Amino acid sequence: MVKRHLKTLTVPKTWPIKRKGQKFVVRPTPSKKYMTSIPLSLVFKTMLKSCKTMKEVKNILQDKEVFLNGRRQKNPRSLLGLMDVLSVPESKEYYRLIINKNKKLQIIKISDKEAQFKLCKVIGKTFLKKGVVQLNLSDGRNINVKKDKFVVGDSLLIELPKQKIKEHYKFEKGSYAYLVKGKHIGAQGTVQDILSEGAQTMVSIKTSKGVFKTPKDAVFIIGKDKPAIKIEK
Repeated sequence: MVKRHLKTLTVPKTWPIKRKGQKFVVRPTPSKKYMTSIPLSLVFKTMLKSCKTMKEVKNILQDKEVFLNGRRQKNPRSLLGLMDVLSVPESKEYYRLIINKNKKLQIIKISDKEAQFKLCKVIGKTFLKKGVVQLNLSDGRNINVKKDKFVVGDSLLIELPKQKIKEHYKFEKGSYAYLVKGKHIGAQGTVQDILSEGAQTMVSIKTSKGVFKTPKDAVFIIGKDKPAIKIEK
């Protein structure tokens, strides 16, 4: 039987919670990577600070229309993942989950217009019958396309909840990047070069603090020459 709680000392270091003073936290529904996602219950209790107990969180989810990426959510264990959009239209509150330079997940306010879209990274492709290509995205969703103009590492601006592709940002020189892993996590800058170093692809990124190299899987393209979405407070 799966336990309903996690010990506080074992939760990911990216979760912005106090590790002393409480022994357990809610165990999330396992649908995304724990390091880059957090249960809705903790979002309301520790990030938004609009609730103190699980009962209060459940009441909000039942009484108010709370949407995760455009779909109604009632399960407090559901995970809000990196770049996901949380909407509470009744109180006109809209948020996006990011990861900051302190390697902590952070929720930032966005406009109702921005809440209609989210960015996803192409992490794989599956070739189906009749020339159809399935794009496998970073948040677990899949989108089928007929024209295969996408490569792994590209990013897509998706309309919510329809999954319609609104914009395509290529993984190439000049694109604007956001670092979601590694030493420079949370940094933003422009892709200067893409280099093959043995079995690994490294990316040279120019930021306001200088130029550095980072592995390809740490790079999330968020625009052509500037951010297409709000990514910090």
